[in-house]
Amino acid sequence: MTIIAELAPVEPQESEFVDRMGLVMERLGGTRTMGRLHAWLMICDPPDRSLTDLAAELGVSKTAVSTVARQLEVSGMIERVPTAAREHRYRIIGGGWAQVMQVQLDGVRRSLETLDFGLSILGEGPPERRARVEDTREFFDFILRDSEEMLERWAEYRKKSS
Repeated sequence: MTIIAELAPVEPQESEFVDRMGLVMERLGGTRTMGRLHAWLMICDPPDRSLTDLAAELGVSKTAVSTVARQLEVSGMIERVPTAAREHRYRIIGGGWAQVMQVQLDGVRRSLETLDFGLSILGEGPPERRARVEDTREFFDFILRDSEEMLERWAEYRKKSS
């Protein structure tokens, strides 16, 4: 005999939080469903959910939840929970936002390589053309260095607050 746990309904205030986080994620370049799924996993109890549970609780298709869950898993924001059953269950990973920042910084690093290439093809050509590329390169370099220092400070802060 299989026992199926009864999940509590999503409360209106929880639903509002989930929807607001969907908008936050959308503003950050993700999808609304991605933000909603991540938000629900932050506050749901128990803290892990199956794809079927997530689809029902968020009111989206299981296919959409599966796609978004894989994206969040690859980005280091959630993880798949080992189960004896064949179902896929997911939960939040601490430090996920710092991981997302690292991925973004990798993109900035690659941008610096492209900008360096741009400077190499310009050589000592017209100074105004070179200045525009140098300005962008300096900005990206500053962002990279400052963000790396910020992530180090964040790691120290987390150690002290743990």
